[in-house]
Amino acid sequence: MGLHVGIVGAGAFAQSFIPLFKAHPLVERVVLCDLDAEKLAYSTARFEIGDTSPSLEDLCGTGVDAVCLFTQNWLHGPQAVQALEAGKDVYSAVPPGISVDEIERLVAAATASDAVYMLGETSYYYPGVLYCREQYARGAFGRIVYGQAEYYHDWDHGLYDVARWRGGENWRETAGIPPMYYPTHSTSQIISVTGARMTQVSCQGFRDVHEDGIYRVNDWSNPFSNQSALYSMSDGSVCRINEFRRVGHPGCVRMGLQGTEGGFEQSAGGAAWMRKDGTRVENLDNLLACTGQPVSERDPIGSDPMERDPTGSDLMSKVTASDGTHLGVSAVHPVERLPAAFAGLPNGHAGSHQFLVDDFVRACVNRTLPPNNAWDAARYMLPGLVAHESALRSGALLPVPDLGDPPDRD
Repeated sequence: MGLHVGIVGAGAFAQSFIPLFKAHPLVERVVLCDLDAEKLAYSTARFEIGDTSPSLEDLCGTGVDAVCLFTQNWLHGPQAVQALEAGKDVYSAVPPGISVDEIERLVAAATASDAVYMLGETSYYYPGVLYCREQYARGAFGRIVYGQAEYYHDWDHGLYDVARWRGGENWRETAGIPPMYYPTHSTSQIISVTGARMTQVSCQGFRDVHEDGIYRVNDWSNPFSNQSALYSMSDGSVCRINEFRRVGHPGCVRMGLQGTEGGFEQSAGGAAWMRKDGTRVENLDNLLACTGQPVSERDPIGSDPMERDPTGSDLMSKVTASDGTHLGVSAVHPVERLPAAFAGLPNGHAGSHQFLVDDFVRACVNRTLPPNNAWDAARYMLPGLVAHESALRSGALLPVPDLGDPPDRD
């Protein structure tokens, strides 16, 4: 039997993921859950899903195997703990929690449970990050000396609509969340490449005076629309993280990484790999462009090969049923491991969505530890929470707590 998946929150972001869970060959049933009856009715009709649940509490009492959280970002931590304690596997959109206490509770729940937890961190699958992980594994960087990553997203680029949708009538109160309470798009880029964790931080904030008043009165008493943090890393390197929400920039999620032997840089002008001797300065724009890739000739997830049509016509029927392409991915994305049924389906955030769903479903079915697990999520998130405290204290140097590695399990 396949996986039974409950999707909590049928809003805008979930619309890109519902069809992927529904199409995955290892998923047998999808149940939609939302407190808003109108949104729930819309999504069930749009995706032709008959099973629904009125609340997370109700869903946790049913026979679903996994719960996927696409709710407001300040709800993720407590909801993930609730589902883990109910014995459900959990996929959570970012962030994993918005306080040190929430992250500690999340890791404790994941430790105490045999359930799978995975953070839906898109940056883990960005082309530049995939490229850097391969170069790092080859030793091409040498010893890492410096990393930098940033997430620039100005309010004028759709954030007002998102905040009103999430926060309702009092949207300004929730909209003023500190930028460093949403750091995982940036921190995960460096941490997932090198495996080093952040140990100390000094952070500065830009005090916002915009007429919209978002950073004057909010639930966090937060005055900063932009924050820049400098970290010491456990491998001896230094890392800079920028989280900007008021900036004259078209927007980006990008990274740079410098080692003793080679380096990777991304800018508005493109991406490049370089060596200190100048013998290899390589423009990576074409390699990392998310222009789509054709479906592999073999289906990595399917029936027993002995029971399949030896002509491959069963696979081709899947491919020709769409456009035969995994949309929005680059040449460095390992599309050969994706289900052929994903061809032509939504795939946002630089090719990450299909890999997020596939990795989570595989981990649930195989009972394995996924990427971006609870312990990874803690190492992505805690540095931002402490950085905000540093900014409130005029850049005081503060230690970043660490909750350790996943326990060894058979």
